[in-house]
Amino acid sequence: MPWKLPPQIKIYEALGCIGDGRIELIGEGAKVYSSSGQKFYTVNYDAQQQAIMANDNGSYWQGYLGYPAIAYLLKAGIIKFNSIYAEALRGIAWKDINTQFKNDFEKTVSQVHEMLLGKGIELDSFTQEIVSIHQQLAKLGLSLLGNKMKPPSGY
Repeated sequence: MPWKLPPQIKIYEALGCIGDGRIELIGEGAKVYSSSGQKFYTVNYDAQQQAIMANDNGSYWQGYLGYPAIAYLLKAGIIKFNSIYAEALRGIAWKDINTQFKNDFEKTVSQVHEMLLGKGIELDSFTQEIVSIHQQLAKLGLSLLGNKMKPPSGY
């Protein structure tokens, strides 16, 4: 069964995760810490099966590839990206912003774009990078690796 493609905001979050250094590669998987630092997610990947599993909320409840799995694919070099954007998205409290906007991802994107402009990031190039990553995800056509894993509790 294939994963649904994520909302593009999940790519922003994955890049921010890398910028923050919240991902630790472990073999063909990773431990990914939340932006609050209060919990971590587990990612498992099988290149031969073209399958991946992560226990974040988006993956478990919505059926799309969540930011921990995307962060793994980026950090492991499976998907190409420009690290300048990971650096630009460092230090963003994603959980707080998403909660503030009641998971209205369009509002979160607007807020993040304002932050990026303040850091001198050219938004057209940035959004082209997000689209490129999204297209690479689609091209991979990853399936679920085993059964879904329940997300950790906490903030």
